[in-house]
Amino acid sequence: MPSLFLNRTLLAIRWLAIAVLCCAATLAEAQQFQAGREYLRLDPPRPVATGSRIEVLEFFYYGCPICYEFQPHMSRWIYQAPDYVSLQRIPVLSSENWEPFAKLYYTLDILGEVGRLHWPVYDNFHFDGVKLNEVKVMIDWVSRNGVDRDKFISTLESDEVKSRLEQSRELVKTYEVRGVPTLVVDGKYLTSARLAGGTRQLAQVLDFLVKMARTQRPN
Repeated sequence: MPSLFLNRTLLAIRWLAIAVLCCAATLAEAQQFQAGREYLRLDPPRPVATGSRIEVLEFFYYGCPICYEFQPHMSRWIYQAPDYVSLQRIPVLSSENWEPFAKLYYTLDILGEVGRLHWPVYDNFHFDGVKLNEVKVMIDWVSRNGVDRDKFISTLESDEVKSRLEQSRELVKTYEVRGVPTLVVDGKYLTSARLAGGTRQLAQVLDFLVKMARTQRPN
């Protein structure tokens, strides 16, 4: 019996030591993130439209290989994100050539298909070489993926999509987005793959900024 008690005690100490080391590593990692280096403070802060929830804006472009690389990290983060986070994706329109992908995103969003097809758009374009920025290819692709063809076509050219494209352009100007992927947290902080030092690090900086923004909200 004493031996069993001793073994359990040693095991508990070992797990405690591991937990302490993990916490220390996380703290050390967080302390490495500095304003002006891995992220920028927005001055003045921009208003948010999410009430008590922490707003996360993801500026992206389906045709961007870095955005494609970032998506598995972002998807994992979203899956684990606390309930007080509200994510809004914003397709960037840096030129007219980027508009078809933005229209595709907003059309899928309006039709309730983004959750199912957001990653396949990335993967089929970058990995399989499907030219989803060409309207005819796009229409055939969504139809093969279970989206009503006529509804998609009518929505693609709808006033609602046009309105969302204009909102996207305004948000890019408001936050002075210079590249993708870029993330804005609670209207206060901006980070990107370039600032963070990579796509994996970008997810870590995002997590840090969300937690910091949370502590700055009134209880």
